[in-house]
Amino acid sequence: MNNLNGIAKDHPQIAQAPIQDVLAKLGELPEAIRTPVRNNMGGHANHTMFWQIMGTGGGKPQGDLAAAIDRDLGGLEKFQTDFNAAGGRVFGSGWVFVLVGRDGKLALETRPNQDSLLMDGKRVLMGNDVWEHAYYLLYQNRRPDYLKAWWNVVNWNKVAERYAAAKAGTLTI
Repeated sequence: MNNLNGIAKDHPQIAQAPIQDVLAKLGELPEAIRTPVRNNMGGHANHTMFWQIMGTGGGKPQGDLAAAIDRDLGGLEKFQTDFNAAGGRVFGSGWVFVLVGRDGKLALETRPNQDSLLMDGKRVLMGNDVWEHAYYLLYQNRRPDYLKAWWNVVNWNKVAERYAAAKAGTLTI
């Protein structure tokens, strides 16, 4: 945030617009600030979502969210397996996401570094940080173990709230 605040002093347009709008129009920013905005604002958006969807309890998705996972991702077990595999394939640092299409359908995507699906105008339902900083202290270089354990802290109620917001067209970051 300090880096973004520094950039915003000379480029107030990035402070005046919603984060999702700035990221969706990244290519319109002056080239000199594009990379730092991509890295810092993308990271801010990704981590904001990340901290929102975690909590205690783990459990399983319910209702409309569970139905969408069954319909679009082959059920919870297949979804978790595919999500973990996608996260494991991210080279170096990055993210594994579930996006919600305009039609309400779910899909998996990955991004390198701090890139966000918002940069492509897509809506992020949930995602996991697969940068080493997210897991190294507990898991060292065992990213697959981290990915598997992460499901124990997914707050499915928050993910369901995000899904409802996405379907209503109100999901931002």
